[in-house]
Amino acid sequence: MNEQIRKKILVVEDEPAIGRMCEKVLAREGLEVGIAVNGRVAQDMVKKGQYQCCLIDIMVPEAGGMELYGWLQQQYPNLARGVVFTTGSLLDEKVMAFIKQSSRLFLPKPFTPGELRAAVMEALKRLGE
Repeated sequence: MNEQIRKKILVVEDEPAIGRMCEKVLAREGLEVGIAVNGRVAQDMVKKGQYQCCLIDIMVPEAGGMELYGWLQQQYPNLARGVVFTTGSLLDEKVMAFIKQSSRLFLPKPFTPGELRAAVMEALKRLGE
């Protein structure tokens, strides 16, 4: 990425295999990837790092995706604009209503590496990064 500062993305995912896949795919795109296994760890990482984008699984433990997003909106509104939500709970009406209301990108599980790459690149593009 030459003279550009590497963009950082935070992946909030409690399933290790999915977290590793995200890290591998996004690192190939030149992104620096941090992984948080729950919402509380994610909050600590956001406080310490300069992330441009977050991939958040709605169903992570300890400050789930909805709570984490609300916190980001209050504390880090620019980062909240770069959120991409993921979930396998497509039948949960509350989850789907939340995602629709948030107006953020959404990546249903299971997703392919190509779908992941496209969603994150779109989120960064929308931020003007």
